[in-house]
Amino acid sequence: MIILIAGDTHTGKTLLAQKLLEKYKYPYLSIDHLKMGVIRSGQCKLPADSNDTELTNYLWPIVREMIKTCIENSQNMIIEGCYIPFGWEKDFTDEYVGQIKYVCLIFSQEYIRHSFQNILEYENVIEKRLSTDVTFEDVSKINKYNLEQCISRKYNYILIDKNYQINIDDII
Repeated sequence: MIILIAGDTHTGKTLLAQKLLEKYKYPYLSIDHLKMGVIRSGQCKLPADSNDTELTNYLWPIVREMIKTCIENSQNMIIEGCYIPFGWEKDFTDEYVGQIKYVCLIFSQEYIRHSFQNILEYENVIEKRLSTDVTFEDVSKINKYNLEQCISRKYNYILIDKNYQINIDDII
């Protein structure tokens, strides 16, 4: 089984992946780690602060083929990151899609309004980040867009609304 964890920056994708790893012993891949590896190695000429569309276009084909390889070898993996495109399922046959669980983590507008400072404070809970220029407006806009996309595509999502609580048993 492949578990894809998508969502905007700061939504807790890496933390969720870590908790799933601890419970189910599935390895996980952070697409951010892949991004930094190909950038630092010089294999990708895009700068680390490239826009998400450019990075998704570069990284997703690599991740997509890794997913296929895992499924073909009956291997489990958790893959998390901002670079999983909406429409990801079009890149797979039904047989592959049947082996993939997708979930998108989304902050509600109310949660962002009431907890924006907490969102920033917990950004380094799993990974150490360089200083980021995350704004309230950007977080609000992207999470609203992600919710609209998940609803229109009938994707599984977890809406983080009043408190930050995710039941990992609901994922698998």
